[in-house]
Amino acid sequence: MKILALDTSTEACSVALSVDGHICDRFELGLQHSSRILAMIDEVLAEAALALADLDVLAFGRGPGSFTGLRIGAGVAQGLAFGAGLPVVPVSSLATMAQGQRQSRVLAAFDARMSQVYWGAYRRGPDGIMTLMGGERVVAPGEVPVPETGDWFGVGSGWDQYAEELKARLGDRVKDWSQGGHPHARDVARLGESGFNNDEAVSAEHALPVYLRDNVVVKQSP
Repeated sequence: MKILALDTSTEACSVALSVDGHICDRFELGLQHSSRILAMIDEVLAEAALALADLDVLAFGRGPGSFTGLRIGAGVAQGLAFGAGLPVVPVSSLATMAQGQRQSRVLAAFDARMSQVYWGAYRRGPDGIMTLMGGERVVAPGEVPVPETGDWFGVGSGWDQYAEELKARLGDRVKDWSQGGHPHARDVARLGESGFNNDEAVSAEHALPVYLRDNVVVKQSP
């Protein structure tokens, strides 16, 4: 499978091209998504000697995250998909964050500002794919849902900002947490391929961002 993936949901701008599992990618920090994303896409396509028309599917980080970043990512995914006639798999940016960890249970949290976090609990399945447990939501750190018993690992800017409140809420369920992480498009590609195989692809006009603050909770698809 040939899949182009991107994520612009945080201050990181990330692009990856997966060709039958072989990855070429680009990752940059900074708030230059709108000026860099297309050039990064061109670079990975050139590296693989492919054109958009050669691809099978696109995948993008649909959020939650930065409102501006999500609009950029969705807009680019829509434009490329319309132009090349490709299906699109929207991928949770929290799930992407969890997928990139070498852990079986992950509590992903992004700083949502206004003393809140974007939150999701994920458990790795036998196929290596992270599965959402319950729902993704935006909530105060002291009110995050307490997950099932087990050793959980925290990651994301929400932990950077609110580690003490989160640890006080979750107690001994959290064994450790990692500082300074960001979603990577290579993990969007992995989740996007799984989603495509599970009939989760949509047409370009339905490749929309998920802000969570408007929805409060996004549950796992049945």
